[in-house]
Amino acid sequence: MQQITKKRPARTCLGCRNSKDKRELIRIVRTPEGEIKLDLSGKMNGRGAYLCRNKGCLEKAFRSRALGRALKSEIPEEIYEKLSKEAELAE
Repeated sequence: MQQITKKRPARTCLGCRNSKDKRELIRIVRTPEGEIKLDLSGKMNGRGAYLCRNKGCLEKAFRSRALGRALKSEIPEEIYEKLSKEAELAE
C-alpha cells in the first residue's frame, strides 16, 4: 500500500523573496473592514502577506514598502513594532 504524503503550502517572504513553508512565516492581514492585523493562526479572512521571522527580512520589507504594496494599504507603525517583537522572540 502506498503512503500518501500531504502537500505543505508554501508562501513567499516579502523581505528575502524566498519560498518557505507557510507555518515558518508570519502572516499579516488586511481584513475586509480594512484593519491591518498580525494573523498568528494563519486563518483570518482577508488579504494576506508573509514575512520570515527575522529582523533582516522585516527591515527589507519596511525599507522597500513591500508590505504596504502587498496589502494595498498604509501600514500603521504599531504593526511594524509587533512584527519586530515577533522577530525577537523567534531569535
